Amino acid sequence: MVLTRFFDEVIDFLTSFPRPEDIVAFKPSLALQSRAEDLLEKKREGTLTVDENRELDYFMVIEHLMRMAKARARQRLA
Repeated sequence: MVLTRFFDEVIDFLTSFPRPEDIVAFKPSLALQSRAEDLLEKKREGTLTVDENRELDYFMVIEHLMRMAKARARQRLA
């Protein structure tokens, strides 16, 4: 499942004890970026299923978490 891979990627990254520079540079894999873009496109088109909507919600929560982590990492680097 794509969502499990997304969680795994983020968890693996966070448990690798990244430096602030690594956190700022973090990006999900191209496959996961593509999946998120597909879900956003389906949402714009109004063709998102209930399961896909739930998946997109999880993507958004994790994206928010990583944005907050990047903001804090940038503060530490400043």
